[in-house]
Amino acid sequence: MSAPEVAVDLDRHLYGSPDAPIRIVEYGDFECPYCKAAAPVLKELVDGSDGRVALVWRHFPLFTVHAFALTAALAAEAAGRHFWEMHDVLFAHQDRLTDADLNLYGAQVGAVGVCGDAAQAHRAAVEADYRSGAELGVRGTPTLFIDGARWTGRVKLADLRAALRL
Repeated sequence: MSAPEVAVDLDRHLYGSPDAPIRIVEYGDFECPYCKAAAPVLKELVDGSDGRVALVWRHFPLFTVHAFALTAALAAEAAGRHFWEMHDVLFAHQDRLTDADLNLYGAQVGAVGVCGDAAQAHRAAVEADYRSGAELGVRGTPTLFIDGARWTGRVKLADLRAALRL
């Protein structure tokens, strides 16, 4: 008998105004170099939108390609209210994501228990994000959806602003 599915708010990691009329959902992996490149572009897009754009992060760890992607996702979840700070630190140190590194980064942002059993408590949330991406046909990262429609363009500030008429 399998464990009952836990209800997870897929929009729990929202950057920007919850009332923004445009919502971008990013499926990402903390070990993905393309996600690292997209992160500052997406934040600048939100920050420069006068509250019209919000970004939602959903975990899509490519664990068969990136050895530390899943533990990094769990650490970011375990960081709780420090998620976005942890998000930025993980990308800044993408080449160093061992448990010892993750614990250090957690301490830097004010979060404890970001590895081991404490982090495993967040497995259902990471799995829910991953499953939602798989159901939408996500195969790689970053994959963006703007108001539910898959973005097929490049993750470039000018391209996104033009498409969103910002």
